[in-house]
Formats: sequence, C-alpha cells, structure tokens
Amino acid sequence: MKSLLIAALVAATPLPPLQPELLHAAISDLQNPVATSAQLRVAGDAGRWYGTAGLADGRREVRPGDRFRIGSVSKVFVATVALQLVQERRLSLDTKVRHYFPDVPETLDAVTVGQLLNHTSGIPNEVGYPDLSTPAKVLAHRYDSWTAQQLRDLIPETQPKFTPGTKQEYRGINYLLATMIVEKVTGRDLSVEVRDRVTRPLGLDRTYVPQRNETTLLGAHVHGYLDVDGQRVDVSDFNTSRAHGEGDMVSTTSDLTRFMKALVDGKLVRQPLLEKMFTLPDVSMVDGRPAAYATGLQTFTVNGVEVWGKTGEWYGYNAGMFSTRDGQRRIAYSFTPTVRDANQQQMTLRIANAVTAGDQP
Repeated sequence: MKSLLIAALVAATPLPPLQPELLHAAISDLQNPVATSAQLRVAGDAGRWYGTAGLADGRREVRPGDRFRIGSVSKVFVATVALQLVQERRLSLDTKVRHYFPDVPETLDAVTVGQLLNHTSGIPNEVGYPDLSTPAKVLAHRYDSWTAQQLRDLIPETQPKFTPGTKQEYRGINYLLATMIVEKVTGRDLSVEVRDRVTRPLGLDRTYVPQRNETTLLGAHVHGYLDVDGQRVDVSDFNTSRAHGEGDMVSTTSDLTRFMKALVDGKLVRQPLLEKMFTLPDVSMVDGRPAAYATGLQTFTVNGVEVWGKTGEWYGYNAGMFSTRDGQRRIAYSFTPTVRDANQQQMTLRIANAVTAGDQP
C-alpha cells in the first residue's frame, strides 16, 4: 500500500509545462480511433487548456457546456456518497452485503461493502444477460428497461471466483450492489443523493444521474454514434437503467475537473476515509497484475506523473477524469468513438501522454 509520505512526495514533484500543440494533436486525430468528436480540458495551478475536435451533432462544433455520457466515471460519485455515509456512521465498509440483501446468494456471505467498492468481492459473472456482442444487437436492446432487482437476480448461486478480499477484478455488478445499499440506507434514489451531497453543493449544474428509464440526454449535448452494418446510427438516446450506479451518469468536462478538485481537497470526503480512495488493496488482479483500483478511483503513472481518477465508456461515448494528488493538474476528456473496441485506447493513451509529457517531443 502507498503511504501518505510516498503520496506527498509524488504530489510535490514539479509538473511539466503544458504543450498546447501536443494536447491538440492528441484529440484531433479522429481516425484513430474513428470518432465524430473529442474534447479535452486541463485545469489546475500547473496549467490550463481546453480544446475540441469534430462536430457535436454532425453540424456544429463542440461547446464547453455540452453534456456527454460518462460511463464508469459514475462509480466515483457512488463511492463518494458511500464514504460520506460511512462518515455519518450510517454505513460500515465491513458490513456484509447480505446484511442489507439476504436474498443475495449464500455463497457470497463473506462479501462486504468495502470489497464492492474496491472490486475485491469475487462475485461470479451474471447469468442471463442479453447478447450485446454486435452493434446490431446493441440497437435491438437499447431501450430495454431493467430494475435493480432484476440485475441483482442475474448473480448465480455459485461459488465466488476467488475468496473475497484476496484478489481484484473490476466488475460493474459491484457498484450496482453498492448503489442499492446506498439507496436502502438513505431511503432515497441515487439521483437525489448525488444531487444533494455532490452536484448541488459544488454547483455542478450540468451533472446528473438520469431518472429511471429516462433515455434522452437533457440540454445541449454531444451526440454519440455507432457504426451498424455500414450505417452510422445516432445512439445518444439510450435507456441506461441496466447500468444504474455503475455507468449511467451525464456530465461535462468543466464539472468533472471541479468535482476532482473538491475530492482531492477533502471537501467531499474527509481524512482518514479519503485515503481509502487513494490506497490500493494489497492484492493482485486475477490476471496477476498489481491492483489498479482503490475505493472508487483507479491510478496510473505516465511520464513519471502519477494521477488518480476514472475512465468510462458507453455506446458511442468514452470519457475520463484524473488528477494528481495535490490537484495541480486535473484533466477531463470525452470523445465519441463509432466502434466500441480496444482501438479506443489510442485516443486515451495520446491524451495521457500529452497531459504529462512536458518538453518531450
């Protein structure tokens, strides 16, 4: 585990100056991967920059206030709310999930709330989810409506993949269950908890959790597209109920960088609980790599700069937000790839290099 001293030393490392040409180049190549738009915002005392590429809807350029789907970046908001409830002593990370939901398979009796939040639960893969292996099949199911209970019922009555707490595997079902626990403890929908605890206090007026079965993005937004059998289809309109709490939120680059500032500054979660968001569990991932996910946040180091945050995907959308521990450099990006495959990483890696490269060519 990383100590506070190590984290402080990383934060104290001088950051390289921004290179506007490199930043613009990172998002302007809309052929690798094929995407219809991209935007990147860099904030913080170590330098600021904002740029866009492509068109928001096939006609106009992207504007700073345009909303987009943030996918799994939503998990950071859920983890933040959960830790606030821990602060209030309304929730414990050591409490078993079956304390709240006895109908969860008995084979998962050892799984705790904390293990959901840092992806060490070992919950087996869901059984019975529709086949979404092709863009055409995605379109066929884009308006499917799911309740949280229906999604929870997909967890099979089988043994966990590994003893809970001994390995790490990134899984969306962890955050569906965490969201359901938040809603049971508070008696309110996640959308209300996020609004009252995070977005309203911080003035993030363009960030929200969609209402159940709400399909349309509210207000001005960037459109997402999928290539389906040779045709480009607008998939901005989508029922995201199957990703409740783990991938359904909407935001902007400005709101995300402001959220990360409040988070790293300790305005949302206080020490020592905040440290859980920046401390990796002392386990390996199921493929043998070192753990990469803390409570809500993931981490990587590029060009010697360590950042914490979260990436996210949805059909037609890819997004991310990251920050150094001291908040001197915060980034948020969004792009709209038309094919959902590993090639999306080309854009993400260019952005990661550009925001940390300094004077490197």
